[in-house]
Amino acid sequence: MATLAELASLRTELDEPTIDHLLRLTASWSLLSDLSFSDLLLMTPCVEPHNRGEADYVVLGQVRPNNRSTLITDDLVGTTRRADKWPLAREAFRSEKQIIGSMELEGTKDEVLTWCIPVKYQGVTVAVLVRVQGPLRGPASLYEQAYLGIFERLCAMVSGGTFPFREGDVAGPGMPRVGDGIVLIDGRGLIEFSTPNATNAFHRLGIYAASDGRSLRDLGLRLRVMERALEFGIPAVEEVNRGHDVAILFHCVPLFDESGVSGVVALLRDVSDLRQLNRLVLNREAAIREVHHRVKNNLQTISSLLRLQARRSDQIETKTALMEAERRVRSIAVVHEVLSREPGEEVVFDEIVSSLILMVQDTVLALHPVEIVVNGNLGTLPTDIATPLAVALAELLTNAVEHGFVDFPEDDETAVGVVSLNLHLEEGYAVAEVRDNGRGLGPNFSLEVPTSLGLSIVRDLVRAQLHGTIEMESVARKDGGGTYVKVRVPTSERP
Repeated sequence: MATLAELASLRTELDEPTIDHLLRLTASWSLLSDLSFSDLLLMTPCVEPHNRGEADYVVLGQVRPNNRSTLITDDLVGTTRRADKWPLAREAFRSEKQIIGSMELEGTKDEVLTWCIPVKYQGVTVAVLVRVQGPLRGPASLYEQAYLGIFERLCAMVSGGTFPFREGDVAGPGMPRVGDGIVLIDGRGLIEFSTPNATNAFHRLGIYAASDGRSLRDLGLRLRVMERALEFGIPAVEEVNRGHDVAILFHCVPLFDESGVSGVVALLRDVSDLRQLNRLVLNREAAIREVHHRVKNNLQTISSLLRLQARRSDQIETKTALMEAERRVRSIAVVHEVLSREPGEEVVFDEIVSSLILMVQDTVLALHPVEIVVNGNLGTLPTDIATPLAVALAELLTNAVEHGFVDFPEDDETAVGVVSLNLHLEEGYAVAEVRDNGRGLGPNFSLEVPTSLGLSIVRDLVRAQLHGTIEMESVARKDGGGTYVKVRVPTSERP
């Protein structure tokens, strides 16, 4: 379905600033729909004239109330409405005045009450806001009358071009709704009325005194957003907290008339449970982050002990084994370091790869210059895959740098070894390819009988823990020579 901006650009003569004004209106008009208990349509003339020379109307937007059943069951956005079938909208557009009447609506037996409010931008009527009102359930209650009164004041602002506001939306996800609670403030800052839900919110804040005819400051509650709305006519949101258990969200929407700000409608929402849940989530994330941080520190301590022990050893074999164990421990620490920054069940593997490359470059000594190149990425991976895969890749890269370039020509200063790591996702599998331009594998090499502990670790990690496959083979000299390794592990539905 086309968006409002696309419909307006393709089928109307509205310019971009006007379209932005209508976009702000539709971002906030759920407030109007709930206050009027009605369906709302936004209509404007099409560029395609009717065969009688009269422009028809295209529906740019549609919203249904959250507190009353809808009368318009079909989605009319993008449809063309004949002007002679919507005479009230045509009259409102021509006269630039609010028109109230009744009309027949498709799918209904009786005529329905319809309000047509001209939408003005910079003094020009650019669209018509059509309110289709269903029958009220008996006589309008005190609160329904108050809601409709606020709606009429906002409609006057729509016709005057002062609503919607440039500063931001006054309705939408996360914002208080009409059913959450409303407090109406007059131009002097005194409360005209408050709904029962708003009164309950006051009670949650410890305010039990009668509120009608008094200001919020008299009740012991100072809202900077209320003062800002009354003084400058700017909508704003403020959260009021009482201890750790109570949080009330106030959204103050200024009301204008010809003389300026005539009052404020404040929408209240009790977000105490939501804030407590957020605190629990934050505490849990902080605890998980701290656990990963401590695991990383412990692994680094083990790594330091292994390094110290290796330095104290006089036997080359022992020293080499300890340094290899230290590097493997550090590979696992890299994963926990990333998780300590972004805890969760998944981890951004690109950050791990970057740390692994730096680790290999810093710890592995090669007889010739070796460049490690990384192509592609694996995105985010589950932590139970990322840890063993990181260890396996560290082993493969280290093996390529240390042993792949033993026979490189020593007298050729321009000879540079290249190790490439290619990463990509392939139909539910994470694929890592390590390729070097070194000497290749021996004629009797077999992955089933590896000649080093590192390759044994890689084989067992990939097959037993990751339930994947590993291929390792020499590359023909005509294709550049060297060694090619392909690791392919499933990212989901593993046994």
